[in-house]
Amino acid sequence: MAEQEKEAGLPSKENFSEWYNELLMKGEIMDVRYPVKGLYVWFPFGFNIRRNVYDIIRRLLDKDHQETLFPLLIPENEFMKEAEHIKGFEDEVYWVTHGGTSPLDVKLALRPTSETAIYPMYKLWIRSHADMPLRLYQIVNTFRYETKHTRPLIRLREITSFKEAHTVHATWEDAASQVEEAIRLYTEFYRQLAVPVLASRRPEWDKFPGADYTIATDALMPDGKTLQVGTAHHLGDNFAKTFDITYEDTEGEQVYAYQTCYGISERSIAALISIHGDDKGLVLPPAVAPVQVVIIPIIFKEAGDVLDACGNVMNTLEAAGMRVKMDASDIRPGAKYYKWEMRGVPVRLELGPRDLKNNAVMLVRRDTGEKKQVSLDNIADEVRSLLDDIHDNLYENARQGVEDRIFECDDLESVRDKLSRGIAKIFWCGNKDCGLRLEDEIGAGILGIPTEQAESCSGKCPVCGQDADTQVYVARTY
Repeated sequence: MAEQEKEAGLPSKENFSEWYNELLMKGEIMDVRYPVKGLYVWFPFGFNIRRNVYDIIRRLLDKDHQETLFPLLIPENEFMKEAEHIKGFEDEVYWVTHGGTSPLDVKLALRPTSETAIYPMYKLWIRSHADMPLRLYQIVNTFRYETKHTRPLIRLREITSFKEAHTVHATWEDAASQVEEAIRLYTEFYRQLAVPVLASRRPEWDKFPGADYTIATDALMPDGKTLQVGTAHHLGDNFAKTFDITYEDTEGEQVYAYQTCYGISERSIAALISIHGDDKGLVLPPAVAPVQVVIIPIIFKEAGDVLDACGNVMNTLEAAGMRVKMDASDIRPGAKYYKWEMRGVPVRLELGPRDLKNNAVMLVRRDTGEKKQVSLDNIADEVRSLLDDIHDNLYENARQGVEDRIFECDDLESVRDKLSRGIAKIFWCGNKDCGLRLEDEIGAGILGIPTEQAESCSGKCPVCGQDADTQVYVARTY
């Protein structure tokens, strides 16, 4: 038993990097041993989490978007059309130069993102104002030759789960409304993962290449750094002019369309396992847990009645729509507890002869460890209520954790002091030179201007001393 406990152990979460890497393997999320740097393999259990996570974003988007699929390969002549966009990606592109042993007439890029794959088709599809708004999305793999330190789920050379939406609108204002809607959708998506996010408008030097502006969502990780977990870009008519996406307006004139794009990736999964996990392993929100309830029979001598009762409970919970597993293996109960705690199962049910005699079962929460005995007569209602409570508790704890680690600062020294613990919030005059100087002096970046600013606030820019009525988030980032 001691050996089993030792084998299941993780480093302390206080050593976040080591804890994270160990959890990916022991929690069966990803295998990092694939022999190409920056590429990783999903374990079936981790892929099941991925499927449940992306089912949520599909449900949110499918109300007014349509899912589609565009090719992976982009001809060089199309890829190179939008100069500012390409400048942002030119060092990250993988190129296909041969078909077999024959050189290709036109090099093909493996998509780092799909604007230049999708927009030549939008040119063919958009004809009149009646064709808009067009809202399509796809969930695909993308490739970027990442030269920084790679990290599973966070910084990859193959992003295996990139959800990108691309929309077309008749006016700039309609596109701006779509960007706001995208951020609302992402906030709700993360709310269902019990992950609080902060939305902010990126400074000009950090916006998406070729965009008018970018709004992004960030999650605060346990080590005090922020992880960008969603972006929405107003593209104006920049790409429309490049790819000649025009429509006939009500006056019969050909005018350029306006576009947006917005994406999330498996960083969403990195955030949820990092924010909720603990020293025992994963702590999964019920909505995405592959197993929501595990039933552990406690058997001493006669097993039949207990196993039958456990089977009946499993059938009852499955009929109520829950994902349930009974662990009737012959390893000791304590080893089973460690196994399923590592996998983050939200609820454990323990049922032995004494419980059966009392027509009851022991219910154990993964998030708090709290135990209570409940009647078998209304077990489905008890577990369903508990799953809801677990989600709410995970979200509230995470939300409070973020709130406690956002620090109002008046000067650069206080910003530097707080950055190891979380996010600083400070006034900025909006001048680019001041913003870049601020970043240089503190050794961290301006995330952006919060989308929710106080109606009336004022202070001094810490760089130039001028009056300022805008605050920005400042943080160390992944």
